[in-house]
Amino acid sequence: MARFIKKGQSEADKKGDDLRIRETVERIIKEITAHGDAAVRKYAEEFDHWTPDSFRLSDAQIRQIVDGTSQQVKDDILFAQKQIRFFAEQQRGSVKDLEIETLPGVFLGHKNIPVNSVGCYIPGGRYPMVASAHMSILTAKVAGVKRVIACTPPINGKIPEATVCAMHFAGADEIYILGGIQAVCAMAIGTENITPTDMIVGPGNAYVAEAKRQLFGRVGIDLFAGPTEILVIADETADAEMVACDLLGQAEHGPTSPAALITSSEALALETLKEIERQLKVLPTADVAGPAWRDYGTVILVADEKEAVAEADKLAYEHVEVLTREPNYFLEQMTNYGALFLGPETNVAYGDKVIGTNHTLPTMKAARYTGGLWVGKFLKNCTYQRCTPEASVQIGEYAMRLCDLEGFAGHKEQAALRVRRYKKNNIFIE
Repeated sequence: MARFIKKGQSEADKKGDDLRIRETVERIIKEITAHGDAAVRKYAEEFDHWTPDSFRLSDAQIRQIVDGTSQQVKDDILFAQKQIRFFAEQQRGSVKDLEIETLPGVFLGHKNIPVNSVGCYIPGGRYPMVASAHMSILTAKVAGVKRVIACTPPINGKIPEATVCAMHFAGADEIYILGGIQAVCAMAIGTENITPTDMIVGPGNAYVAEAKRQLFGRVGIDLFAGPTEILVIADETADAEMVACDLLGQAEHGPTSPAALITSSEALALETLKEIERQLKVLPTADVAGPAWRDYGTVILVADEKEAVAEADKLAYEHVEVLTREPNYFLEQMTNYGALFLGPETNVAYGDKVIGTNHTLPTMKAARYTGGLWVGKFLKNCTYQRCTPEASVQIGEYAMRLCDLEGFAGHKEQAALRVRRYKKNNIFIE
């Protein structure tokens, strides 16, 4: 039976700030709905001390930023985008339109139609999230979205130039230096100067996540997201230095980021706890990673691989690294995860930044029912049907009886009209 060596905060503890966040977001959405640009500007000044003449960057401003960015930075961004674009293109190629004849004269099909417009939120705050530009803007463009706009906040009163380069290279049609709730609302609701979009995607803090939750229905969203999560599954073949490094590497995202270890080796578990304390003494982001591990870190001891799978599927974490003798066992057996990283040769940082898979992934147990952001999220699978007159008579007679069974007289008449009309034209079905 699985045993906890270290346990993070309970679900009840984690919900402490939810009500305050919900009320703040609700108020701001109402204000932006009513007052548009004036409300957006008010909150940009209040939260980011940011009041430019225009939140949207002009073509000249973008060109100046790109020209002023070092070639190495641009080359690195373009390398990452090449990997992400290639994988997204392969995914798009796997999504096929379909038309089949299910009965003589009955043709059914579906088309995969891109969403017309998407708003991408690229987080900032403590870290300029350059990679999020690739994951959302570029993926939407590969899916065929016509208009992709993007917002990213200023950092310490300045434009995050590398992020703007990534947004531009990814294909953004409009770039705004605007952050937080006000950015998400402006893209979803629209203002005098920002045409609203049909869908909002991208990660963000608790306020951004709550804004997406409240706006869902008015616009589409990619997924509900909370703090980033990492689970490492390890056995006695793993080493504590690597386990600790990878746990803390994700915990540095924020002080509420969960990090968990599931292991069949008690010796590894205890050594990892020591190694984490050692690494926290030298890690530059220990002020964030330390509290995250203290409050949200978990270590679970299991008997074997089968029990490890069961516990991992209960957690349903965003990122799952497998540092075991047989990593493919978990690929074959696990069902609830955002992304798997198999073996010590790969890690979450590769997926987050450059390897090609998308880093916008389900958190807070959403992996039980959804995967992460991919080209398919930007496609609407829309069905259609077409019948010959003969087939319409055949289907119509079944439809009349089935509508009558449910008491839908108007529905029945739709079918009956076709049956009468096409039979009247001497069309009969054997």
